[in-house]
Amino acid sequence: MNTNTRLAPEMLVSRLGDYLVEKGMISKQDLQRALVFQQSQRDSQQQELLGKILVDMGILSREDLDQAVTEQILQLRTALEEANRSLEQRVKKRTLELQLALEKLSELNQLKSNFVANISHELRTPLTHLNGYLELMIASDLGPLTEDQMRALNTMKRAAVRLERLIEDMIQFSTMEQGTISLKLKPFHISSVCLNVLAQHQPRARERKLTLHYQPVKYLQPVIGDEEKITWVISQLVDNAIKFTPEGGTIHITTQQGDKITLVSIQDTGIGISEKKLGEIFEPFHQLDSSSTRRYGGTGLGLSLARKIIEAHGSAIRARSQPQSGSVFEFTLKTVDSSPGVAHSGGKTVAFGEQTLSS
Repeated sequence: MNTNTRLAPEMLVSRLGDYLVEKGMISKQDLQRALVFQQSQRDSQQQELLGKILVDMGILSREDLDQAVTEQILQLRTALEEANRSLEQRVKKRTLELQLALEKLSELNQLKSNFVANISHELRTPLTHLNGYLELMIASDLGPLTEDQMRALNTMKRAAVRLERLIEDMIQFSTMEQGTISLKLKPFHISSVCLNVLAQHQPRARERKLTLHYQPVKYLQPVIGDEEKITWVISQLVDNAIKFTPEGGTIHITTQQGDKITLVSIQDTGIGISEKKLGEIFEPFHQLDSSSTRRYGGTGLGLSLARKIIEAHGSAIRARSQPQSGSVFEFTLKTVDSSPGVAHSGGKTVAFGEQTLSS
């Protein structure tokens, strides 16, 4: 449109000429003459609208032009209103479908959680009997054993302990899926926790020819949190690091204290994780390699549970990694305030004791 053309209602409609012909207000020949004239003005600074040309040529009266333009505008408005109504109906229908799908998904998730909880509790009873008899046999309370028998029983005992840990993970997951996590908040020394985790995993690390290292920091202030659950999180992260680090690798546990927070970090020289997969590793039941012949075991619940526990503490787990370049998992905990019985919590105070937090 030329900048010198005055604004007119005709600019709001399209195919005015065809509409006028369809309505019998002008002939096709009249329209063709007007279009030819308009085309001749293409290079002119005063190119006029088709309706004005028809009026100036005496083919159409101003009143008829205004009437035709008004009719088209009304038709456009009606079509727009109808399109809006149709769109609203489609949006309502789609919203209802999504709501029903969400309700169904929620129902399926609840069924899954109930199934996991029930089957986990059912597995506990026979496993308890199995562990009891294994301990009796290993202690030779049921008679003397040969060296080969003792070795076989110790292997069975290790497998039973791992199975017990997996069942406990599933029970803990089903509990957290119901939306609450019970935290027993109290001050504790994170360095002691790290040393205990180091001692717990050192035999397995040596077996896999890995170096597991933690250097306690002097004068580290106590942190506030659920010591048992934080111990479980660090143990889970170290266990993963051992699992995915090839022979000869190194795993470092570090603790650094800043302003009102303590950073806990577990770094390994393992196989690493691609950027694409990094955002998926905290999803429950997720495995980086889901093939039936995958090398690494596990339920895929560990990192999901760890994230829920750390989030319940008001923090978050962060992961950095690259394929074949190792991984770093880290989170922060609040340090204890100088006042007795309270801890820093983002400008608020949190009393020590048992709390139930929504996850």
